[in-house]
Amino acid sequence: MTTIYQLEADLINGNEKHFVDYKDKVLLIVNTASKCGFTPQFAGLEKLHQAYHDKGLEVLGFPCNQFGGQDPGTLSEIGSFCKKNYGVSFTMFSKVDVKGRDAHPIFRFLTREAKGVLGSQNIKWNFTKFLVGRDGQVLQRYAPTTKPETLHEDIERALST
Repeated sequence: MTTIYQLEADLINGNEKHFVDYKDKVLLIVNTASKCGFTPQFAGLEKLHQAYHDKGLEVLGFPCNQFGGQDPGTLSEIGSFCKKNYGVSFTMFSKVDVKGRDAHPIFRFLTREAKGVLGSQNIKWNFTKFLVGRDGQVLQRYAPTTKPETLHEDIERALST
């Protein structure tokens, strides 16, 4: 596999989304959780979405319950929580595994293309972020501690190419 455009995933409403629909867009893909110390990052992700969506950025959230059971809710509960508490209007997907044998193909691709600290492919916690360029190639991986508001420069650079 050479680009993310060959993959698909289920949206939070259960409909299938083909990533080829995002061709020529810049993607910020994040594994999220509703009950995590990093959960307030939803607000920063929404601000990025509001600031750059019309310029070609798509913020994509993937709920995950693999880290401390911090997203145990149903898809409906997760969607309602994100909207009510953080005004999330960016695209949310169905809950997935992001590591291990059952990792979703999106995250297998992302972690293969952009390794973490010391070359590790594993995602270590919620709110790991991946920036994907308009060509479908992974440009950058960000740690959970990286706040969305620090990504403006990288996003603007990706949008300009």
